[in-house]
Amino acid sequence: MVKVSVILPIYNVGRYLDDAFLSLINQSLKEIEIIAINDGATDNSQELIDKYTTIDSRIKSIKQANQGLSGARNTGMKYCQGEYVYFMDSDDILELNALEVCYNYAKKYNADVCLFDADIFYEENASIVPWIYDRSTILKENYIYKGEDLFSKLLDKGQHRAVVWLQFIKWDYLNRLCLYFYPGIIHEDELFTPQLLLQTDKILYLNDKLIKHRVRSSSIQGKKYSKRNINCYLTVIDELLRWQDSPIIRKFARYTLSKVFYTGHLIPLREKFGVYWRALKSGYLKYIGLKSSAVFWIKK
Repeated sequence: MVKVSVILPIYNVGRYLDDAFLSLINQSLKEIEIIAINDGATDNSQELIDKYTTIDSRIKSIKQANQGLSGARNTGMKYCQGEYVYFMDSDDILELNALEVCYNYAKKYNADVCLFDADIFYEENASIVPWIYDRSTILKENYIYKGEDLFSKLLDKGQHRAVVWLQFIKWDYLNRLCLYFYPGIIHEDELFTPQLLLQTDKILYLNDKLIKHRVRSSSIQGKKYSKRNINCYLTVIDELLRWQDSPIIRKFARYTLSKVFYTGHLIPLREKFGVYWRALKSGYLKYIGLKSSAVFWIKK
């Protein structure tokens, strides 16, 4: 029986794959499968995938033309056979007991979703991220949270972290939700996670840092902020409001867009007009706020 399916999208991360694969094949929980999706990589990633499939028969190797992170994860979901699913980033390092700890905790409470925390480490020349992945001061263990209450609490405390690599999800439950990743955008977790949390009433928090998250200079987090970042966040809000126009989604829109446009002062002036006009047409200025709008236009 497969207890956990790990979905591992791979695109031009050959230099990090040894770390990722070794942290998976040496997990203390042995009843796992590792679904490695080569999403059109042009480096030596496939050679490394092939190397590890010969070492460990639990690894499934899948190749496809590049579809982006959402497309790779969606492909991986087609092959899941585990009780639970975990979406891992291919440049991160999982603690060797992580899947066992999550599995036992989720089974104990019959949880649909478990959340946990992470440590961050930086590649040389990577930008420092202005947040941490530690929610131990506001969430408690051994307590069943309802999704909307939890989501609202995290937003109020400024501790919402959308990333799916901090989530351990019951596969049958996710499958019944028919929830997939929106194709063609970055920041896709910002859409997936609210939709997951707001449909879930059995969420538990595990006060443990079970993954080391690498921040790279070439990652989405490490790259220069651009109009694409803002446009993808606007798409997230478009889709969420289309899905559910509710007070909690509007709270999330304020939480998100105020920060997005505050940071948006970094993009060139010529790019500001298009994204601001899109927000104006969509009626989102009320979510951005006057302060963030002023910073967006004035701050250099």
